[in-house]
Amino acid sequence: MKQYATDKIRNLVLIGHGGTGKTSLAEAALLVSGAINRLGRVDEGTTASDFDPDEIKRKVSVNAALLPVEWKDHKVNIIDAPGYADFIGEAYTGLAAADTAVIVVCAASGVQVGTEQAWHMALERDIPRAVFVNRIDRENANFDDTVRQLQSILSKRCVPVQLPIGSQESFQGVVDLVELKAYMGEKGAEAEPPAAMAAATSAARDALVEAACEADDELINKFIEGEEISTEEIKRGLGEAIAAGTLIPVFVGSATKTIGIQPFLDHVAEFFPSPLNTVVKAKSGTAEVELEADANGPLAAQVFKTTADPYVGKLTYLRLFSGTLKGDSHAWNANKNADERIGQLFVIRGKTQEAVPALVAGDIGAVAKLADTVTSDTISSKEKPLILPAIKFPEPTFNAAAYPRSKADTEKMSSALARIIEEDPVLRVHRDPDTGETILGGIGESHVEIACEKMKRKFGADIMLSTPRVPYKETITAISAAEYTHKKQTGGHGQYAKVVIEVEPLPRSSGFEFVNKVVGGNVPKHYVPAVENGVMEALHEGILGHFQVVDIRVKLTDGKEHPVDSSEMAFKLAGSQAFKASAQKARPVLLEPIASVRVRTPEAFTGDIVSDLNGKRAKVLGISPDEHVTVVDALAPMAEMLRYATDLRSLTQGRATFEITFDHYEEVPDHIAKKVIAEAEKAKETA
Repeated sequence: MKQYATDKIRNLVLIGHGGTGKTSLAEAALLVSGAINRLGRVDEGTTASDFDPDEIKRKVSVNAALLPVEWKDHKVNIIDAPGYADFIGEAYTGLAAADTAVIVVCAASGVQVGTEQAWHMALERDIPRAVFVNRIDRENANFDDTVRQLQSILSKRCVPVQLPIGSQESFQGVVDLVELKAYMGEKGAEAEPPAAMAAATSAARDALVEAACEADDELINKFIEGEEISTEEIKRGLGEAIAAGTLIPVFVGSATKTIGIQPFLDHVAEFFPSPLNTVVKAKSGTAEVELEADANGPLAAQVFKTTADPYVGKLTYLRLFSGTLKGDSHAWNANKNADERIGQLFVIRGKTQEAVPALVAGDIGAVAKLADTVTSDTISSKEKPLILPAIKFPEPTFNAAAYPRSKADTEKMSSALARIIEEDPVLRVHRDPDTGETILGGIGESHVEIACEKMKRKFGADIMLSTPRVPYKETITAISAAEYTHKKQTGGHGQYAKVVIEVEPLPRSSGFEFVNKVVGGNVPKHYVPAVENGVMEALHEGILGHFQVVDIRVKLTDGKEHPVDSSEMAFKLAGSQAFKASAQKARPVLLEPIASVRVRTPEAFTGDIVSDLNGKRAKVLGISPDEHVTVVDALAPMAEMLRYATDLRSLTQGRATFEITFDHYEEVPDHIAKKVIAEAEKAKETA
């Protein structure tokens, strides 16, 4: 592929609801541009972008794929992003590298949950948007209804730049409202717009001209005065309006029939913003600088994606915002303060890689085997280190406990987890200090399951998943005392230690306190640490269900030693048993973690969400409006929220989101505590 100047590059990401044909649209663009000679199909697992075994198996996109096409002396970098909620993190990577977000909508289904999510993601990123109404050849497809939905739900600025000729089975081509030409069939043969569509074409063109003029003071004045506006002026206004976000162009076509694809690419090349329209802010030391897409400017390239390629190794995807990156050179990772050896640079097309000598400002490519660089890092020069704003990724809402399937997998698991997190920054891994489990967090169940399949396939680590254990704790609610004498005679030196202990509850979250109140030296000072160690061991063993005991003060009040038979071990054992005896009499209770939960939902689902939370023993703290959603704040037992990501998606058709954080510990209701303790005893017996 030849080198393209910055003004001839277009970067767009395809986002939207799952199953609207984003991958098929990218595939059609590859075909009509001549990049491939046969149209791949998602259901056959033959598309250029869905090449991962998990994608072929599931027949859905899991990863964002880069697919550059050459069209009319332009390079169009298409990023095909997954639409299913579990893989939404990949859409964030695509948005970080793109200059325009193309939201793909199904003409039969209209605006769906994923359409709205994609729209808000693009708004958050503050990049120009466009809409491609796909599948106009499908049964029940209706372009006019879809446009009305786009305008009422997303924005009134959604304005058609094309109209379909026919619909459903009779779909034949599109009318381009800028050139006032028809493009018919797979080849996009030029023709005159159908006479029967004259009125619709005229009305739609007037709406487009008005929207195109709004971004240009001179043009809007001409429009208001009723003066003639030339096609060239319309084109100029259209480009300015799209870049400014005052117009969201709506295209139409059928990706699987490749109808409407050529005029769509024409518009992308002619009207979509080039990287020259994108000015980013970067940190240079403590100062903030603005970077333009200048090939001769300071080097600033951001890593937006990292993959583990079985043949090349670690592959780092870069978007150049400024400067030129050359192969076989050195660059500076400003985030890590580390020198990186830049080897061979690649232009990626799905799973194929084409070596290139350099990448210029505005372009997208990849480099293999970088040592320290990960997603979000900035590659710049040591002479002028620059740091671009980090890519924002969604927080995980679904957790699973990860276990190695065999002893051989134990050794591989930690490195596999580290590498999969490098590849997918939405995933999180941490060790729960209370349960000792390794917790793998993601967006949903499928997200975490596929991560495990990748780890097995790529890194040879077979990992099982289970529901995480709830980190229950225990405490006491009364003051109590007990004594214990450890006495054992085995011939020769025996074992002897007497310990008297008093326990009392402390306020919640106080932890553990050990106090030596012995007077008269009945327990020699050098044996006191042994008693404390014995108590500490007993705290971890628990009183009721083998959960750690917290929020307790333990006083060593008295004891007795034997001049010959006493030892540290004897006092440790006596301390442990005395604690257990006193704690059992101090009305022990079970504690459970309580989470703070914030749910953002369309108002229509508020009642169902509150009802569901009440059924989960939650305390709803408040319901308040926030822009276009309702916010529900609640405190809920963590035990009831382990699968809330799945429950909420089912309850709200995926329209609600939530955040959850640990808040405090609270006493477990008696009837539930009995079940938890019984299950813990059973687990201990079978362990």
